[in-house]
Amino acid sequence: MLELDAVEGGYGLSRVLHRVSLRAGAGEVVSLLGRNGAGKSTTLKSIVGLVEVTGGRIHFDGREITGRPTHEISRLGVGYVPEERRIFSDLTVAENLLVGRKGAGAWDTARVYEFFPKLREMAGRRAGSLSGGEQQMLTVARTLMGNPRVLLLDEPSEGLAPVIVRALGEQIAALKREGLTILLSEQNLKFAARLADRAYIIEKGEIRFDGPMAALIEDEGLRRKYLTV
Repeated sequence: MLELDAVEGGYGLSRVLHRVSLRAGAGEVVSLLGRNGAGKSTTLKSIVGLVEVTGGRIHFDGREITGRPTHEISRLGVGYVPEERRIFSDLTVAENLLVGRKGAGAWDTARVYEFFPKLREMAGRRAGSLSGGEQQMLTVARTLMGNPRVLLLDEPSEGLAPVIVRALGEQIAALKREGLTILLSEQNLKFAARLADRAYIIEKGEIRFDGPMAALIEDEGLRRKYLTV
């Protein structure tokens, strides 16, 4: 469904990614793990056209999307949930969801409210008044309103209380059961391990591990080398 082949890119003259290759199959949850500053966010931004790709190729559902504008990539079915959330603070929850709507599809307001019942209760509240966990829920829901086939989640558990992280994990697991392909960028190994089928580790913009999540969990030396702060 999604494949990066030797992708290079960065910001201006600063190259961050060095021949990054990864793939995510249909209905699979794949985690991109690494320390802060390793290149996780830059990898996701390169997929959606927010970072210039200077080498390599990116394919989505058999179609090359390298260098396409972000709005075109989004319309093809790539949903992106940024680390910063970027909700519209002055709009209500319901209005934020409508902003994310793109044509007809399986995900509409009624289905989103069914999936995230708490958002229905807060539909008339200004988004800026929500807690961090509620804002994260809203950002995921707003992205689903675009009916993506691949969902890119950038550090979704960052800064959230443990009880909220568990609830968010349950919602992501439910999306997996719906058959959505998910690429999950995370520092929280415990969170990622409960969800992901496979894992990649990125360090200094290079992929250092590619394999089943179970193999990573069993390799303490690998975890200590690349994931321990």
